[in-house]
Amino acid sequence: MSLDKKFLKYPQRQYGMDHNFYDWSMLSNRPKVSWPQGKKLALWINVCLQFFPLNQKGKPFVPSGGLTMPYPDLRHYTLREYGNRVGIYRFLRSFDDYSIKPTFALNTKVAERYPYLTDILKERGDEILCHGLHMDALHYGGQDINEERELIDRSLNDLRELTKQDVVGWISPDRSESENTPDLLVQHGVDYFCDWVNDDMPYEFKTKSGDLIAMPLSQELEDTFILLNNKHSEDSYVEQICDACDFLLAETNNHGGRILSLNIHPWMLGQPHRIGKLEEVLQYITSQKEVWCASASEILEQYKKSKV
Repeated sequence: MSLDKKFLKYPQRQYGMDHNFYDWSMLSNRPKVSWPQGKKLALWINVCLQFFPLNQKGKPFVPSGGLTMPYPDLRHYTLREYGNRVGIYRFLRSFDDYSIKPTFALNTKVAERYPYLTDILKERGDEILCHGLHMDALHYGGQDINEERELIDRSLNDLRELTKQDVVGWISPDRSESENTPDLLVQHGVDYFCDWVNDDMPYEFKTKSGDLIAMPLSQELEDTFILLNNKHSEDSYVEQICDACDFLLAETNNHGGRILSLNIHPWMLGQPHRIGKLEEVLQYITSQKEVWCASASEILEQYKKSKV
């Protein structure tokens, strides 16, 4: 029995994709982007500071890294908290040792619950982007738009007040979003978001309320994806990051500037047996003379200038 032809007909069937969120283009055919001082590879270190509630509801799913044991799952709850109490300070020392300019993705609840940590980030002057309210306050398909609007409003407004920053970047908890999320982000003054992982360079994303930029925050090179999801070794993590650095640098010779984006978590790489591996990565990348260390907004600003 053959499949009914109606299953092969889509309202927006077209070359390359079946939606109008952005203009289709091949990465290799786009105009070349250049970074400051003739650098070829922009390094974006994105640190996720997260809060997983002990009374996790898991609606409509349990997020990556979420609590998995019956309540109260103190083993995993305290392990996640370890990152915000211990691991993050190892990160900060390592960043300073290797002259890294990190960007911090905060759950708004982290800024509320750890004021001493928020104060340190404010004093450092590092860029802060919003990682939603907390890791159990999820955005998802079919979510009531008013419920999500209120969630985004609370997440962004409270984080802006607590950090005294404009906060123009966003990454959803577990990168999950609804069909309305990008549009609501534009309405709330967000310039770029990091949920879509379908490219290596920034691209313009269209919504009913205006445009924003999709920033390429790699999931394949994320520490939890490699170590927790794929169950690769710490040595393999280092090897994969260094391989990506080498490849992207080589690719710049023909295609212009590229971005190496590393999404990391202090409850994962901030452990005493792993922090040395992060430092191996930072040492290798920063030893490359053609690497430019920058915040997410600095990379985005230079990308826009380069396209003019």
